[in-house]
Amino acid sequence: MLEVMDVLSQNSNIILDDTADASEERTTEPVPGENGEIRVWGNLVAFVERLDDEMFKSLQVIDPHTHEYMARLRDEPVFLALAQKVHDYFARINDARNQPKVALRLIEHFYYKADAVYDAMRKLTLQQQEEAAAVAAAHPEGAVAVAAAAAAEAAAAAGVSNEPGEEQTADDKVAIPVPLDYTMEESSNTALKRLVGVVFNSGDERTKARAMLCYIYHKALHGDFYTARDMLLMSHLQDNVMHMDISTQILYNRAMAQLGLSAFRKGLISEAHSCLQELYGSGHIKELLAQGMAMGKFQDKTPEQELLEKRRQMPFHMHISLELLESSCLLSAMLLEVPSMAANPLNVKKRVISKSFHRILDTYSRQTFTGPPETVRDHIMAATRALMRGDWSGAYAAVSALSVWQLVPQREAVLGMLQDKLKEEALRTYLFSYSAQYRSLSLDQLCSMFELAEKRVYSIISKMMIAEELHGSWDQPTRTIVMHSLEASKVQTLAAQFADKAQVMVELNERAYAFRTGGLRDDDDMGPSGQRRGGRRGPDGQWEDDGGQGRRRGGPKLGPLRMVGQQDQGQRRGGGGLRDRTGFRGSGFAASGLPDRFQRRGTNYRQQQNPNMHALGSISRGGGGLGVGYGRPGDRRRDL
Repeated sequence: MLEVMDVLSQNSNIILDDTADASEERTTEPVPGENGEIRVWGNLVAFVERLDDEMFKSLQVIDPHTHEYMARLRDEPVFLALAQKVHDYFARINDARNQPKVALRLIEHFYYKADAVYDAMRKLTLQQQEEAAAVAAAHPEGAVAVAAAAAAEAAAAAGVSNEPGEEQTADDKVAIPVPLDYTMEESSNTALKRLVGVVFNSGDERTKARAMLCYIYHKALHGDFYTARDMLLMSHLQDNVMHMDISTQILYNRAMAQLGLSAFRKGLISEAHSCLQELYGSGHIKELLAQGMAMGKFQDKTPEQELLEKRRQMPFHMHISLELLESSCLLSAMLLEVPSMAANPLNVKKRVISKSFHRILDTYSRQTFTGPPETVRDHIMAATRALMRGDWSGAYAAVSALSVWQLVPQREAVLGMLQDKLKEEALRTYLFSYSAQYRSLSLDQLCSMFELAEKRVYSIISKMMIAEELHGSWDQPTRTIVMHSLEASKVQTLAAQFADKAQVMVELNERAYAFRTGGLRDDDDMGPSGQRRGGRRGPDGQWEDDGGQGRRRGGPKLGPLRMVGQQDQGQRRGGGGLRDRTGFRGSGFAASGLPDRFQRRGTNYRQQQNPNMHALGSISRGGGGLGVGYGRPGDRRRDL
């Protein structure tokens, strides 16, 4: 194929086109067109895509811990040279339909490589070109022919015949050298930017989406978090990713994971948690990143589904460290959750930021005995327990003992950032937990306890005061924080919670009593928007009953109880318009001793007797023209 590309580059009048005449046997020379072009049937894009797919499949099935995997990776420069030649050919003939397809294949080979990996591949390419140049100088007939002859001689010496139909061994493969005219860009960012521009100019929607995700991944990998975040938000890929194919969804998950790691390395804890929480909290992070398959015993996958999932797996050299993702996600959740838990000690789950972190913490809290930390979760939970006490040094010792930091390029910078974050959050946690025990706190003492600069401590505490998280004020002459005892004690807070729950029980009891006796309050027939159920407003502004379409509670249909009398400026007269201490409106009864139910028809009222209320007629007062409301619930039961 490289020789074909050389022929096409030397003869610019020959055009390979898949729409040309595809006759199997050609006995005459093709006739040139109007512009002198000779069109020959061929599909370069299909060949490049098939070659890339086969290389991808071979990397999937080869054991990554063997030399064969490394030998297969050495073939990548040859494919890149071929794809670059095809890309340049399409650019020369102005084929805007096929050029973005080849550019996307090149992008998918560049986007996941860090600077060190790209430089190593560039050095390998230069080394292979130097070897090929030496062979070409010694044997003018060509390096490929020399390699084929060497392979044939080795096979003959070993007594192996390479007849058609027989499988070749690993030693019989011909090594194809990298073309001498192929040049790699000095920076992967430069190469990727050029290729992404080609795709954005003339690619289709799927090609543009994949190129954008690859570019976002590349930017996040190289530490440019803000650019990657802005590109993701401006492209709105997160809104349409659910309607894309599965391979694009996997690429989106990989980009989000790398974006979260980039935010974590930058010290943006909240942004890192937002990017990683959905992936880690799902419990299927390996499947979402196509880095493994779940082997649960309750799964009911068909063999076809398992085969399709295996075909979507990423090669080992493209994997993102799952331990690094887990460490970053749990550390971000710890730095956000521990101060929040200290601020609400009596109701820890009042403001849950990470459900998975709370679930793991509850599991470790119920353990009778906890041994030395071994896994990532053990180290994070040990750091959490130390941070809840305000012990930042113990938390940092547990976090720094993780082995995943060896995979981070800037290890010392990341650990220094984590140490600063742990000091700040330990200070906040300490103030939340123990500020009620002090009348004043010295600024110098806090600086020495948490080994923070004076300006940083002053800034953190001032922000807490402004947000009303810490009730206190600065005393500048003495350099102390004077605490204001405005917070309730634990006993007072528990008493307030008990009173709220008792109030809820009283209200439920009142509603159950009203249901048993058939008497409903006026407010019970009000909908959520303040409109009465079972009624409508007439042309004169009065409410009209629908005739028994009141609230259905499983018993008889009851309309709303009405008072005898008219409304005066929105308030009812008599005892029925009063409310007791529990907030319930008293029920009014007529002087005759029987409850009345009225329906409004314009300005006229039609009285209806409610047979369900006969039992309550004895408690109404006679002689008066207006009804009397109930007092407290206890009075009601005493009267009955």
